[in-house]
Amino acid sequence: MSAAPGSARWLLAHELRLAWHGGGLNKQGKRRPALRTFIFWAVASALLHLLAFFALRKLGGHMDDAFLAIPVTVMLVVCSTFMLSSALTGCVTALFERGDLDLLLSSPLPTRSIFTVRLLGIVTVTAAPYLFLAGPFANVALVLGHPGWLGLYVMICACAMLMACAGMLLTLALVRVLGARRTRVVAQVLAAVAGALLFLLSQAYNFMHHGGDAGPGLLGQLASQSLFGLDSALWLPGRALLGAPVPLLAAALLAGLAFALTVGRTHRFFAQGVQEAAGAGRAPARPAGAPRLRLRFRRSLFDTVVVKEWRLIARDPHLIAQVLLQLVYLVPLLLPILNGNAVGPALGAGLTLLCSSLAGSLCWIVISAEDAPDLLLSAPAPRRTLQLAKLAAATMPPLLLVALPLLWLTVRTPLTGLLVAFTVCAAVLSAGLIVLWVGRPAPRSDFQMRGKSNFLCTVLELISSLCWGGLGWLLVTLSAQDADWLPFAAAAMLAGALGVLLLAWLLRRRPG
Repeated sequence: MSAAPGSARWLLAHELRLAWHGGGLNKQGKRRPALRTFIFWAVASALLHLLAFFALRKLGGHMDDAFLAIPVTVMLVVCSTFMLSSALTGCVTALFERGDLDLLLSSPLPTRSIFTVRLLGIVTVTAAPYLFLAGPFANVALVLGHPGWLGLYVMICACAMLMACAGMLLTLALVRVLGARRTRVVAQVLAAVAGALLFLLSQAYNFMHHGGDAGPGLLGQLASQSLFGLDSALWLPGRALLGAPVPLLAAALLAGLAFALTVGRTHRFFAQGVQEAAGAGRAPARPAGAPRLRLRFRRSLFDTVVVKEWRLIARDPHLIAQVLLQLVYLVPLLLPILNGNAVGPALGAGLTLLCSSLAGSLCWIVISAEDAPDLLLSAPAPRRTLQLAKLAAATMPPLLLVALPLLWLTVRTPLTGLLVAFTVCAAVLSAGLIVLWVGRPAPRSDFQMRGKSNFLCTVLELISSLCWGGLGWLLVTLSAQDADWLPFAAAAMLAGALGVLLLAWLLRRRPG
């Protein structure tokens, strides 16, 4: 039975049809998924079911234990945080990037139907990855005689619906407070950092735990306290996911009520937000009486290029959020130094890997994503000077960001600090040279997909980072203890890092 034209069901069917056929163009240009795509996802689903079978078989008779609700609730909170990030991204796309809402709102379709379908689309996109990854566990549990685990499907959809409503309300509130132009940037930044902040929360227990005795596990400590006991209301989401009927029904009703209230109360303001977004891209014209700027280049060519690259990056807050997202993971590595705990080899390896990754991202932005490469090639300036300036503009920020921690580490343990500083500097310089030599030009909008556009450069960067990170680990270990195999392993890591650089130089792109 077909839906009535103009209804929410009719529009939803059209949205799903577009998502199915327009999810991406294959190499043949057909607007439908290729056969190999179906085969890939089928094999991945079969492997996930096999993994779920072995994991649940290991649990055995403990699949319905009350204690299992605690880790399940924690995992659900983790997934909800990432769902909120995905929902914010979807809301920004719906308001600012989709480009079809003006046409829909000018049609005879009701605003409520348009908003309902668009919000359902965000819910679907948010829930789909988690249903694919967690669904096999519910299916296998059903086969093993535990049908309560089917509540996993309901809880994932309920959490996705709640996070989608929260993301849409937050986006519309930002539109009202900040305006459409600033909301686009702020929402993208919030979506980028939402998932990374959860990593810091997951490390909070390690930050506060200073004793040498590990004691009972964190989950055991929570269960032993009255507020976090097995009967605590905090673990109701976990019990609902495991099939408890009352919490499961309450979660479904809460998600449905939130969806109905969001659609009923904000669909008119959604249309207003779309209208504001349509005019957000218009740049204000220069006043008629404004004085003309007279640019005077008082710096050298090298300094001018460096400052120019930094200004271009500073004008893209969303890009900054994506790049600096990696720095969130620096905090757990730096806190042991500030807390006065023992500094191990993991610190040298971690700082080296993270600085190398950050340098590679910045080098891709500055070198590969240059907006006017032809203009630079035709400029009356030495090509080597331009390349060195771009390389410096990309490698200086990571070194400046870790300068203070490395100085602190050098003051406390001079030898360890100097060794870590050596591997960090070498890894940052190697990442920049690899991008300079084998990187391919690409638009900045492809930042998140840069690994697929230039697989060779990505692989060489990864191997170089691992080699320098391993060298940092081995050198710090060698400074603390004496072992016959450590010098040979360190020499092998150094040879591997230098070999990757040599290979990148041999495969470098020649100027045309």
